Amino acid sequence: MNEMTKNIRLLDLMESPNGWGHEEGREVFSKLLQVVESNPGKRIFRISLDGVARTDASFPRESVMELARRYRGDKGFCLVDLENIDLLDNWESAAEKKEQPIVLWRRDGSHKIIGLQPSKGNAEILELALKVPVIRAADAVTQLDLKLPNASTKLKQLWEQGFLLRREDVAESGGVEFLYFRIQ
Repeated sequence: MNEMTKNIRLLDLMESPNGWGHEEGREVFSKLLQVVESNPGKRIFRISLDGVARTDASFPRESVMELARRYRGDKGFCLVDLENIDLLDNWESAAEKKEQPIVLWRRDGSHKIIGLQPSKGNAEILELALKVPVIRAADAVTQLDLKLPNASTKLKQLWEQGFLLRREDVAESGGVEFLYFRIQ
């Protein structure tokens, strides 16, 4: 998946280390959109908050969260280099307002989902999917003791809601099989 990933340092698209308001958020959204459109082969965009000192909640809502919502199911966006708890509060608020799930990946490899949360019924399979680069419904069947149609439905719901990406593949039987990818 690395060949399908693009790293973006958000500060490089901002006028200062502080992101404030709807207007500045929309300006950065336009710049982010240009980056996405100029990288058509990339499916995952890692947004680094390295160097970003402060933002209000409206700035990320109008920039990163709006972009993630727009491309939901087709391209994935995750956050990295976000260690400041005050900054995290505003980004969580922005993701919740847009009803957009987004994964924050920490330096130690752990993660936190901000914004829209998975249903209780889908939380376990999502945690499994976030532990591996790619998962098939058959993998969830063996690891979580689920029936194949149930595992397939859960993964499809997580993809539709923006938690995962997916790609169509050919199953060993010759039929269609979907591969689901974590957004990292």
